[in-house]
Amino acid sequence: MKFKNWFLGLSVYALGCFSWGASVAFSQSNVITEKQSTQLSLRERALIHISANTASGNLNGLDIAVRKGLDNGLTINQIKALLEQLYAYCGFPRSLNGINTLMSVIDSRTKQGIQDKLGQSYKPVIAEDRYEKGRTTLETLTGVSQSKPSPGFGDFSPEIDRFLKEHLFADIFDNKLLSYRERELITITALASMNGVESQLKAHIGIGKNTGITDGELLQLADILDVSINRSHANQVRKILGQPELKEIDNDMLVRISAIEIRPESLDKYLAILNEEAQKSVELEPGVISIFPMYRSDSASSIRIVEIYRNQAAYESHIASPHFKHYKTSTIEMVKSLDLVDMQVTDPQTMLKIFQKFNYISSD
Repeated sequence: MKFKNWFLGLSVYALGCFSWGASVAFSQSNVITEKQSTQLSLRERALIHISANTASGNLNGLDIAVRKGLDNGLTINQIKALLEQLYAYCGFPRSLNGINTLMSVIDSRTKQGIQDKLGQSYKPVIAEDRYEKGRTTLETLTGVSQSKPSPGFGDFSPEIDRFLKEHLFADIFDNKLLSYRERELITITALASMNGVESQLKAHIGIGKNTGITDGELLQLADILDVSINRSHANQVRKILGQPELKEIDNDMLVRISAIEIRPESLDKYLAILNEEAQKSVELEPGVISIFPMYRSDSASSIRIVEIYRNQAAYESHIASPHFKHYKTSTIEMVKSLDLVDMQVTDPQTMLKIFQKFNYISSD
């Protein structure tokens, strides 16, 4: 049994991201007004889910998000444009993994007889001076005059300034497959899904507001991140908006140790089913923090599982999931005894630090 299978989906990588010196002014209010509380559309929510799973490297979650996006009206070329955009924020590896996932989903759905809409094709930006085109696009987005080159990093590295203007804000942002508002939802989500890019996240939240995204919609984005990535990343958005951050550990978090004795003749078959159930639970269920199977060193058939669920609702959702029901019904005759011991955490803050360390473990 491989360690990474139990915790796949808990790690979020801090990858490189372009930054620039545009200072974007925006108001922060502690009150979400009725005007600000408009709802994100299903299409926009799909863009956010796809962006979050791409940036965090959760390919199983991305597969699900892409399918929902296609079901909710996104075209193949629009999703492709999203994934192409993310190369500039979370790197080519994440972007290419996303493209490959999209290709796999299209192939799977085609075999099922589902014909997804291709949509409008990409049209290259036509401009004599692509740098100038990108510079003026950035001015439109930020509402701030953009000098040539950008001060600071642009003086130090004219090449990165050119890449930023020509590739990101000319070739990508002026690709009409997605609106400026949609592209900012994508960018904000990607930045909020990574570590170490808070200043760029704050700048893009300001730019997003210039495209018409409201505080209420950004809080909805944070709620999606709360489920798709984790609460600490969602709280980055809430903090920038001046809104209360949610507790990273819910008051009704459930921690349990399952002590299971397996009939020796069924052990191999049981472990295969258990490992599959543990992997799917951690990968597919945001509320499942840990299902960590072990066995006693002196008795391989004495299984111990450390189970941690974000809250009682997450646990109830877990036991209703198809993979748990399969595990339960398939192994019932293999189990000699089962003892479920519910536990109370003595030091929640240290517990958080333990799980934060998993950022250093690759899920690849």
